[in-house]
Amino acid sequence: MFSSPDDNVLEYRYDSELLRIEAWGPNALRIRATHQPTFPAENWALSESLPELKDVSVDVQDDQGSIHNSAITAQINKRGKITITNSKGKVLLEEFMRQRVDVKDPKCSALRIVPREFKPRLGSDSWHLTARFEATHADEKIFGMGQYQQPYLDLKGADIELAHRNSQASIPFAVSSEGYGFLWNNPAIGRAVFGKNATTFEAYSTRVLDYWIVAGDTPAEIVRAYGKVTGTVPEMPEYGLGFWQCKLRYQTQDEILEVAREHKWRGLPMDVIVADYFHWPYEGEWKFDPTFWPDPDAMITELKSLDIELMVSIWPTVDRKSENFNEMREKGLLIRQDRGFPVVMDGWGNTVHFDATNPEAREYVWQKAKQNYYDHGIRIFWLDEAEPEYTHYDFDNYRYHAGPDLMVGNIYPVQYSRAFYEGMKAAGQERIVNLVRCCWAGSQKYGALLWSGDIASSWPSLRAQLSAGLNAGLAGIPWWTTDIGGFHGGDPRTPEFRELFVRWFQWGAFCPVFRLHGDREPQQPRHGTTGGSHCLSGAANEVWSYGDEVYGICRQYLFLRERLRPYIRGLMAAAHRDGDPIMRPLFYDFPEQRCLWDVSDQYMFGHRYLVAPVLHEGQRDRRVVLPRGVHWQQLDAEGERVGPIHWGSAKGGNDDFTIYVDAPLEYMPVFECID
Repeated sequence: MFSSPDDNVLEYRYDSELLRIEAWGPNALRIRATHQPTFPAENWALSESLPELKDVSVDVQDDQGSIHNSAITAQINKRGKITITNSKGKVLLEEFMRQRVDVKDPKCSALRIVPREFKPRLGSDSWHLTARFEATHADEKIFGMGQYQQPYLDLKGADIELAHRNSQASIPFAVSSEGYGFLWNNPAIGRAVFGKNATTFEAYSTRVLDYWIVAGDTPAEIVRAYGKVTGTVPEMPEYGLGFWQCKLRYQTQDEILEVAREHKWRGLPMDVIVADYFHWPYEGEWKFDPTFWPDPDAMITELKSLDIELMVSIWPTVDRKSENFNEMREKGLLIRQDRGFPVVMDGWGNTVHFDATNPEAREYVWQKAKQNYYDHGIRIFWLDEAEPEYTHYDFDNYRYHAGPDLMVGNIYPVQYSRAFYEGMKAAGQERIVNLVRCCWAGSQKYGALLWSGDIASSWPSLRAQLSAGLNAGLAGIPWWTTDIGGFHGGDPRTPEFRELFVRWFQWGAFCPVFRLHGDREPQQPRHGTTGGSHCLSGAANEVWSYGDEVYGICRQYLFLRERLRPYIRGLMAAAHRDGDPIMRPLFYDFPEQRCLWDVSDQYMFGHRYLVAPVLHEGQRDRRVVLPRGVHWQQLDAEGERVGPIHWGSAKGGNDDFTIYVDAPLEYMPVFECID
């Protein structure tokens, strides 16, 4: 029943189930269970080399077994139930079991509920897995888990789909207020519920239970430990620190050069400008359409002379009319369907995605991009549609090189980012960042800059992006951004949208990457008749397109971002070294102040700046909660400290230290820690 095949491993076997718990990094354990003869070979997100562990011990007895790794201990009782505690004996995680095998067990029950339920999927060699845990801590708060379009920072009580969609990225690493981090290390489509009565994780098709848990005294300790086992972001290139200009879409080479020249003529900073989708003849032809982009080399050269990098959009879709479709289909480089006609994305053509889980497909697409973009001087890519997006999210219908979508689908964006990261690395580039519309656990080490997809231009959407960005950072993705102004529906001619745009732009200056994008109303007339010209451009989206008042405000914040560049460079270095989020909730830096765990509408931009975005229409002042025990002074839109110094005694207990500040349209409240 109990055994220890290795010094760092505890195993339990009963009937067809094999349960294995092993030390996996300092203060951490990996737990796996399967009903197959052996465990699958994949480590998924747990990809990094582990240090030698010295404080590990395993104790095997007739009726129980335990494994101890520094600050964490797991015990398996004679019924196979797992309980995990920290060094103080506090229960971090306890499996939910309701059986009456042992009538003396306080939780003896006739319900016949098991903690690890493997329900066979008839006719297949996979199972529908449900893992159940006690809701041990009534006041527990849960953060992380990726990017979801809802306003809640604390996910306790949330029902979460473990699947990717446009604007939704499932990154299943949770940080608990009770002192642990939990990675659901399974890329299967599924569901997580953080209920009041129980916590459950489901994988709809899998062969193994696989999760990783770490004990830590602070959120920073937990997130950094996660970075050690899954990887951290590379070093950020210098052009990642400044302003990125984009819209849907610059239709020609001349148009993109005119915008770049105008920026520089006005003396405005810009690091990156973007050629969005349909700059190609057909989807699946990763190259410029010469009709509208006749001399890419000259364009790239001029942009570089202005100290601007050109980023180009990459889509994984391959149109049946494209020059590469037949070859890719012949070589098995495309996603397959189990039923129906092979069209997975119905847009301007009948398209199928390339299979990023196939190493040969990754190399094929990279070589096309290298030949047509990289070899001409382009050093940054926009990896769009990375979920991948389907017209119908029938996850049970698609099949990848790595396995059925239902079983492995969430790994797709990791492999998509990997294709370009490894290609650029092999070409000699050291500092790599690529914008990508989706991530899973481990994406960060492949230079993935997550953005929040095609979101509404609305106040509720702005509020949701704040929670999305903070939770993505706690889930191990420190590089994050959003479409300033939202993507859909904004009209620069209206005062209502101009107000929203200003508030979004001010906040964008204090996001990890400062990026303007959107499909503005009204759409512009069609330019040309061939290639991608059927994809119409939105209205102008440059900072001078919104009237003089808005332009003046944006100009201030563009230069404020430049003033912060040395500080942001330091934050990026810390993210590379330790995995720290660039933007993080107040409790990340002040975990001992329990009241700060309830603050969800402001955040720390690194260790120095407290940012209080304006998130409501017509709002001209706001309440700001300041952490106690340090001195704060307000930062104006020029980057200068102004006004009185605020200090709240650390002896103030768990009460908020609150002030009220003006927030006229031209200003978003920011405070600097001056200790």
